[in-house]
Amino acid sequence: MQRASYIAACLALAAFSAGVQTAGVDFSGTWVLNADKGQNLGMVAAVQETIVVTQTQDALDVDFTDVFQGNTTTRQTSYDLNGKPATNFAAMGDESRTVSRWDGDKLVTTWTSEGAIAGTEVVKTETRWLSDDGNSMSVETAREGRPSMIMVYDRQE
Repeated sequence: MQRASYIAACLALAAFSAGVQTAGVDFSGTWVLNADKGQNLGMVAAVQETIVVTQTQDALDVDFTDVFQGNTTTRQTSYDLNGKPATNFAAMGDESRTVSRWDGDKLVTTWTSEGAIAGTEVVKTETRWLSDDGNSMSVETAREGRPSMIMVYDRQE
């Protein structure tokens, strides 16, 4: 009987620890892309991007407003924080299946979309994290065979 209680207590502690691991990470706020802090941005460096992030225990919603060459576009991305697949559209409009998971204080999302060649897929990994002071948010996008792009956003008051 004691062993069963011990195992139950360990499982409860593990579940509590998993919740604590991400409890302090909140990406909510208004953020502006700071192209000077980014890496490998290419043409993205010319985009004026503002994002508004709303986060609950189960979801992270990002509303994008982009201004490029005088044209303004908007879109929304919704991440399921429980690891369930979600359908989202990439910046260029490609429909993707996204799956998100926590890796410590980082949110890692795998984006899978149809490739240009029939029957192929494009997979990219997006990793999102906050600076130690919480005043900047970095988003690294990695795709096999290409250098990672890192976008850095400054928190707005």
